[in-house]
Amino acid sequence: MRKLMILPCLTLLMLVSTSALLAQESTNHSNTAKPNENSTHYFHLEFVVQELGADAKPINSRSYSMTASSARGVSMRTGSKFPVLTEAGKSNAYQYVDLGINFDVSDVQEIASKLAVYVTADVSSLAGENKSIPSNPPVIRNNRWQAPILLPLNKSTVIFTSDALDTKGSMQVLVTATPLQ
Repeated sequence: MRKLMILPCLTLLMLVSTSALLAQESTNHSNTAKPNENSTHYFHLEFVVQELGADAKPINSRSYSMTASSARGVSMRTGSKFPVLTEAGKSNAYQYVDLGINFDVSDVQEIASKLAVYVTADVSSLAGENKSIPSNPPVIRNNRWQAPILLPLNKSTVIFTSDALDTKGSMQVLVTATPLQ
């Protein structure tokens, strides 16, 4: 009879100790530090705006850099205020027009060694050869693009291009995305 009692007690003891060990093991696994998959990632973005001649070779190039993160969007504004004569006479009246480059980058996500971003680029400048203050009303060239873009990392990529309306040339925007550690 005693032998019959010892066998169920040993089985019960084994079950209790096994469940205690499993509970302790799952607690240890939950306490180990796991990298947070939702952590913020940072990227260096190098934008290049190029004016291309009729032969598709760059005749003017400007570079702009910014750091973007997966946590929030980033913007860049650079340019000049250009005076436009609105009223000629004894005392001239001017209205100032913003000319320059505007970049907005949002929705930054790294997807399989590529960078997904939403980019808005706005490039405005004086059209024509004479870019000083003209005697006639100025012609202002404006290119505005916006689109979701998938960029390969560490590689310069043309993201926008368009023909110039006043010449046989064109304009393009290139970007290189580099992850920061």
